Amino acid sequence: MGAWRNVEILPPRAFRCGYCGRDVGSKEGYHEGDTSLGQPIVYICQHCDRPTFFQDETQSPGPIPGRAIEHLPDDVQALYEESRRSASAGAFTASVMACRKILMHIAVDKGADHNQSFLHYVDYLSSNGYITPDGKKWVDHIRSKGNDANHEIALMTRPDAERLLLFTDMLLRLVYEFPASLP
Repeated sequence: MGAWRNVEILPPRAFRCGYCGRDVGSKEGYHEGDTSLGQPIVYICQHCDRPTFFQDETQSPGPIPGRAIEHLPDDVQALYEESRRSASAGAFTASVMACRKILMHIAVDKGADHNQSFLHYVDYLSSNGYITPDGKKWVDHIRSKGNDANHEIALMTRPDAERLLLFTDMLLRLVYEFPASLP
């Protein structure tokens, strides 16, 4: 392998930084060898100064899906961020399983008994007004898809993880962030 060389100008690339989550447009970075042959290129985030590797269209670390959410209990926050980072790293089955586990943590945080079934936790959230009537379908989808990831010989995909993170994001905002934002 040759030495990594600093290049004044590289092919411009817009991307979302896998570290800080900001949208970046960069023309500066490093490469090894001929960039036209698909050799890796390293772009530096202009916000956090960390490197992002590209080989063809593959980005590492990948962008973190979802958005940061405020006012979460520590355990829910940790699981949500774990799910987001897992999806970013291509660990989609782990991401889906963490979204499923979040349901239990929310329900217990809001008063459900420990050691119940996941269906019990979904029903608890619904019957206690934490889920809108139409929202029960997507919360049950989190439970069901998480069950498939946990109990079946099935690998989850990027769309599976991103969809569950979107649903989980909405639930966390409804249960924690929006109520805490009231004056």
